[in-house]
Amino acid sequence: MSFFQDFKYRYTKLNAFQKIIALNITIFIIGRLSSGFSGISPVINFLKLPSQFADFIYKPWTLLTYGFAHFDVFHILFNLLILFSISRILLNLFRPKMALNIYMLGIIVGGLAFLLVYNVVPSSLLVNTSGVIGASAGVNALIIFLGTYMPNKEVSILRFNIKLKYIAIALVIIDILGLFGWNQGGNVAHLGGALLGYLYATKLKEGKDIGTGFERIMDTVMGWFKPSSNLKTVHRSTNKKSYAGKTKDEFNTFNDQKKVDLILDKISKSGYESLTAEEKQFLFKAGKK
Repeated sequence: MSFFQDFKYRYTKLNAFQKIIALNITIFIIGRLSSGFSGISPVINFLKLPSQFADFIYKPWTLLTYGFAHFDVFHILFNLLILFSISRILLNLFRPKMALNIYMLGIIVGGLAFLLVYNVVPSSLLVNTSGVIGASAGVNALIIFLGTYMPNKEVSILRFNIKLKYIAIALVIIDILGLFGWNQGGNVAHLGGALLGYLYATKLKEGKDIGTGFERIMDTVMGWFKPSSNLKTVHRSTNKKSYAGKTKDEFNTFNDQKKVDLILDKISKSGYESLTAEEKQFLFKAGKK
């Protein structure tokens, strides 16, 4: 097996966020090499979200690509370490595509917040910047989502157990204070991502996944790059039937392990006979995997 084939094989085995981390690292290395490790990188400039809307309309792709570009070593190291840790929690509880929706929409909303502020607020109140880069808006969206959706869940940080809601609150406070510092534009994007994470979690608690539209768009785009198939897809209508105490839509946001846990929890409370036919069937299929 050649080096390229081995690399491709290993890459396909990564989960969605590990692939994002690998992509960020690759872009970072290319960016540093293209600048000679000093000065301006043409690669980063191509991906960077400009502060002026007049420049943005000629580079619309930057609303997403800025979230994959880093130039400072500590910047990328901090973002990717947090992304690696927080994504492990998310992928243990929710569908990978839904977790990706939160991350990508966090980057997009963070970028829109940056553009709005730098094109509406008087320049005398702003720290001058040519643009913004970094994955922080997406990372913030994930953290604030978890802190809102499951505020009392504890995570271990330096051997201390801290509830997610306190981490989320601290993060927002830091970003608000950062509005008065040198990285004003970056902190605006961070807060935009945080807002998306909060709204996503509050709506999901109501049984509504606000990322489904974006997910359909991304599925369509990805479908353009997949070979066509003659197989027909049969669509089944969804209903509001309860699944382990959740609506069908909310139940489907979780991964298989979390679905099994919910059904087992229902059994412990009400007994096996309380399960619906669909729940029993899902549990049976999961047990055979």
